[in-house]
Amino acid sequence: MRTVAAVDLDRTLIYSVPDGHGPVPPLLCVEELDGRPHSFMTIRAAGLLERVRAQAVLVPTTTRTLAQYARVRIPGGMPAFAVTSNGGRLVVDGAVDHGWSRAVEARIAGSGVPLAEVVAGVTRQAAGPWVLGRRVADDLFCYLVVDLAELPRSFLPAWTSWCAARGWVVSVQGRRIYALPRGLTKEAALTEVVTRAGADRLLAAGDGALDAGFLTLADAAIRPAHGELADAGWFRPHVRVTTSAGVLAGEEISRWLAVEVARRE
Repeated sequence: MRTVAAVDLDRTLIYSVPDGHGPVPPLLCVEELDGRPHSFMTIRAAGLLERVRAQAVLVPTTTRTLAQYARVRIPGGMPAFAVTSNGGRLVVDGAVDHGWSRAVEARIAGSGVPLAEVVAGVTRQAAGPWVLGRRVADDLFCYLVVDLAELPRSFLPAWTSWCAARGWVVSVQGRRIYALPRGLTKEAALTEVVTRAGADRLLAAGDGALDAGFLTLADAAIRPAHGELADAGWFRPHVRVTTSAGVLAGEEISRWLAVEVARRE
């Protein structure tokens, strides 16, 4: 049998630096944006991740869109599976599984109001110079890019309540405020991957509220000592917390995965 190692990307495995968490070790650039280095992991983390890939099925599991995921160069080359768009898209050997996409779209169609209604709602409620950008992600969900220093204190509670009444959830990850259908989850896609991979064990790592479902689903998991889950004091008995924060937490997560995979072997 096999082990699946599902790992969130941003602020779990890869980071923008400097991140304000002490001295920065030698780094490997794993993403460029507009011709400039954008995301990194430590060189040591990259080596550890290749060890994980030699013994387990590594599955990047991200809220990034397909296009945003395609920019990331995972050490060791393209993984056989990836979950993008918060579970809305399943990538198999580099190609989108359109059957999975159709199944997800059918499922979320009955779980809340349509995307267009939420986009219209956020357009009405989020106005001002603190809004730096508005995006629709793979025709599945939407998000704002905001200036956190200028974000009105009343916006998040009001927006969260408005979305909840319509079957949508809100998550804050850095400068991005996501609104997603309640039925759009990473854990649903990972359940499918575990079945397809013929695996009987799931390891997981993530930092945000949108990762809580698949961290809970896993046989063993880890989260960094920063991020949305850390801010909420989220805890589960089988979920370890790193001792480091920032890019060093990413290295600690890679080391934990390598140890756990080797222990299984």
